[in-house]
Amino acid sequence: MEHQKQTTLRGSFSLCGKGLHTGLSLTVTFNPAPENHGYKIQRIDLPGEPVIDAIAERVIETTRGTVLGKGDIRVSTIEHAMAALYALGVDNCLIQVNGPEFPILDGSAAPYVDKIQQVGIEEQSVPKDYYIIRKKIELRDNSTGSCITVLPDDDFSLTTMCSFESKFINSQFATLDNISDFAKEIAPARTFVFVRDIIPLLDLNLIKGGDLDNAIVIYEREISQEQLDKLSDILNMPRMDATKIGYSQHRPLIWENECTRHKLLDIVGDLALIGKPIKGRVIATRPGHTINNKFARLMRKEIKQHEIQAPIYDPNDEPIMNVQRIRELLPHRYPMALVDKVIALGATSIVGLKNITANEEFFQGHFPSEPVMPGVLQIEAMAQCGGLLVLNTMEEPERYSTYFLAINDVKFRQKVVPGDTLLFKVEMVSEVRHGIASMKGYCFVGDKVVSEATFTAQTVKNK
Repeated sequence: MEHQKQTTLRGSFSLCGKGLHTGLSLTVTFNPAPENHGYKIQRIDLPGEPVIDAIAERVIETTRGTVLGKGDIRVSTIEHAMAALYALGVDNCLIQVNGPEFPILDGSAAPYVDKIQQVGIEEQSVPKDYYIIRKKIELRDNSTGSCITVLPDDDFSLTTMCSFESKFINSQFATLDNISDFAKEIAPARTFVFVRDIIPLLDLNLIKGGDLDNAIVIYEREISQEQLDKLSDILNMPRMDATKIGYSQHRPLIWENECTRHKLLDIVGDLALIGKPIKGRVIATRPGHTINNKFARLMRKEIKQHEIQAPIYDPNDEPIMNVQRIRELLPHRYPMALVDKVIALGATSIVGLKNITANEEFFQGHFPSEPVMPGVLQIEAMAQCGGLLVLNTMEEPERYSTYFLAINDVKFRQKVVPGDTLLFKVEMVSEVRHGIASMKGYCFVGDKVVSEATFTAQTVKNK
C-alpha cells in the first residue's frame, strides 16, 4: 500500500496574451509551492498583492466562465489553467496574474499543458490526498436538464454528454477514460461561442479580446446580412454570407466533437476547485460552469463529512500477513493478540483488521449487560499494527519487539460492540530514527472513525 506523493512545478513559467473579456494585455506566472499549499491565485497588480484560494466556495460568477472573488478582488477565466494543473497531477502551485483575468491564449488548455511539461513536475514528500468515491453522488438541475453524477471507480475518468439546442450542432459526447490522455485528447479543444450569444455579450461590454484566434464561432441561425457584417467587423472576422451557416475559425476543427471536448476540459478545471483529486467516474449531462461549481461545492461538503476515509476491505483478498505470521513477529498472545490479519502494507503505512465477537474476554467485565470494547484496547490494537509496520522495515524483525513511549491526541468517537469489524490504519509521521518511530493511527468501523491516536514507540532487541 504505497501512496503517491504530492507534486509541484520544478520551476516557474509565464504566459502572455490578451484577456477574453477585458482585452487587456496580461501575464500569468505559475510558481512552485510547498506541500499542502493547493492552488492559490495572487493579483500582483493590486496593492498588497492579495491572494485568493482557488476553491469552489470562492467562485462568485459562472455566466461565461469561472470567476473567483474575495471582497472586491476578482479573477476570471481560470478554468483552462486549472484543468491543465489538475490533469497533469500538479497539487501545489502559486499563480500570479497582473490583471482581473487569465489570458485566453488560443482558447484551449494546450499552452498551459505544454509549459508544465517543459518545466517539469517535482515530487514532494507528503502523500497525495485522494478522495475515493465510495457511493453514487448526484446533482441535478431540473430547470436546465443538467446533471453530474460520480460513481465509484479505481481511477478518475469523465464522460460528457452535450445537447446544444441547435440544428447545426446537436448532441455530442466525449470521454476521458484515463487522465494521462488529457494532454493529447482534451487540452487542445478550443472554447466556442454561438453567434446568437455574441450580441448579449457585447452589450455587457464583454469579449473585447475575442477573435478567431482564440475561439470557434458557430453561425447556426440566420440573422440579417447587416447584423452579421457588423459583428464580423467588431470581432475582426472576415465577412460571411448570412445565408450560409457553419463554423468560423482560422484553424479547422481538430475533432468533430471539439466543442464537447472543450466542455469536458471545463469540467476538469472546475473540479480542480474541489481541493483534492478524486478517484471515481464522473458522468456529466449538459454541463456548464454553474452546475460544475455546484457539484464541486457538493463534493467539498462530502469530503468534509468524511475527512478521514476508511481503507477499502475485500474479505476475498489474501492477507499480507495472516495470524500465524503476526504471532511470529509480535509477542502478544491471548487475550492480548488484537490483530487478526494485515490487509495492506507499505514502507510508511499499514492496514490491519480485527473481528469483534461476543466471546472476547474483556466483555465479561466491560460490560456484561452492554458489551463495549474498551477504548484503551483499540489504541493497543493500533499500536500492534504500528509495531508490525516498524518491524517490517528491519532486517531479522523476529529478533525485535516494540514498546510504547508516548500516546497523544487520543479521541474516542463511537462504541465498538460484538459483530463489528475493526480496521486499523497506521501511518508513519516521521522516519524511524534510533529505533524510535512516531505514528498516527485510526480505527474504523465501516466508514466511520471510532477512535484515533498519535503514538511513539521504540524497537528493542529481544534478550
